[in-house]
Amino acid sequence: MSESTAAGTVQGEVVRRDPAEGRGRTAIADTVVAKIAGIATREIVGVYDLGGAGERMVGKVRDVLPGTTADVTQGIDVEVGEKQAAVDVQIIAEYGVAIHQLAAAIRRNVVGAIEGMTGLEVTEVNVTVSDVHLPDADDEVADPARPPRVQ
Repeated sequence: MSESTAAGTVQGEVVRRDPAEGRGRTAIADTVVAKIAGIATREIVGVYDLGGAGERMVGKVRDVLPGTTADVTQGIDVEVGEKQAAVDVQIIAEYGVAIHQLAAAIRRNVVGAIEGMTGLEVTEVNVTVSDVHLPDADDEVADPARPPRVQ
């Protein structure tokens, strides 16, 4: 069954023409997609940090230098085409989190954010868990209520 509209008809499908079509193009830089993916990944509970050990070390140095900002693309690698994007995410997971559920939540959030903000189709989101953050692993501050173990 063919439907006829002002937009046009092609073998039973309505073809909608964008009035701005043919008046230019939109290019989305890899950095934009990487930032969106980085922010979307960090929104997920159970993600402690992004990147491998080397990237995190550079990030810590960047945090203490005056005039520098945090790199939201740390741990994110993207490949962007004209209509599609693929994303690789490297994370540090919180101990005790179900990693398979964490990865699924990251995928859903990253796909939703990128597709919603850019209109690009996300073909894949690969999640690599490079470490697990243990509670107290970064807490090197001595507890005053706890006596020292050695003198």
